[in-house]
Amino acid sequence: MRAVVLRRPLDLDVEERATPEPGPSEVLVRIARGGICGSDLHYFRHGGFGTVRMKEPMILGHEIAGHVEALGAGVSGPAVGTAVAVNPANPCGSCAFCRAGQPIHCVDMRFLGSAMRTPHVQGGFAEHVVCRADNAVPLAKDSDPTAGAFAEPLAVTLHAVDQAPVYGSRVLIMGAGPIGTLLVLAARFAGAREIVVTDVQDRPLRYAAKVGADRTINVASNAEAMDGYAANKGYFDVVFEAAGQGATVASALPIIKPRGTLVAVGQGATAELSMSMIVTKEIQVKGSFRFDTEFALAVDLIGSGRIDVAPLLSNTLPLAEARKAFDLASDKSQSMKVQIAFD
Repeated sequence: MRAVVLRRPLDLDVEERATPEPGPSEVLVRIARGGICGSDLHYFRHGGFGTVRMKEPMILGHEIAGHVEALGAGVSGPAVGTAVAVNPANPCGSCAFCRAGQPIHCVDMRFLGSAMRTPHVQGGFAEHVVCRADNAVPLAKDSDPTAGAFAEPLAVTLHAVDQAPVYGSRVLIMGAGPIGTLLVLAARFAGAREIVVTDVQDRPLRYAAKVGADRTINVASNAEAMDGYAANKGYFDVVFEAAGQGATVASALPIIKPRGTLVAVGQGATAELSMSMIVTKEIQVKGSFRFDTEFALAVDLIGSGRIDVAPLLSNTLPLAEARKAFDLASDKSQSMKVQIAFD
């Protein structure tokens, strides 16, 4: 089979690898579509993020969907031919966090396409992937794997909106990349009263407006547009920081209402926050990491049409042009969500 392999920063190619075989409790999935994520881009450009660094070649990718091609011993389903989205998270199930119902924080997590452990966990940008049978979540009948490959990033945003009282709230989303724009859909689904989105480029803001943002603001060219939101101790009930920038996190505090909530979703930055403002305005500061049961919910919401992710797909390139796909996904002025077609 062919797979997208990163050997070192910017050294990415399509290579032949042995086709895996499903074992007990596993299925073999023929991948149809794979979405390029921000973490994939961090590996591609820098070899990792934060303290996580690649130490060996790794197949990238974890936003994947396709069709079940074979069942391992003792597996009764999903049936061969079923369209599925693959949940990339594999918690151990036995550590203290897993036993406490917090598998997100599993100390022995195996997440597809991750260099957090060595040997690295190989990713899903390959023509075939073996996964646990219960990680192959069936898509709605006649669903397109193109939409199914959005289940993982949508699950991230559904988990994020669950960290704050979004229903009936005025919401600000800082950063209009794929996660920030999916947050518009998730916040609207959760009952947000008003949604404002900021970014430093116009193109991603147009996508945010397309999926339902009430107002978009380019803070690079129109920073003064934010000034009014700081009046009377702040305007927003909930702020999601999805840009992964320390300065962006810090700038959120003046525009959050007393007892409002700041949810950090973006990674990779260090922020200097005003403790005085957090204390005197009683602001709640939270982090949001990955997802759990939200993956199945994301599949259901996409399949039922209650959340439409189609407007966010900007480009689809064939597997042979994987390097071009990563270059394109790296440029926010040209793309939103880039997928690789494996079929």
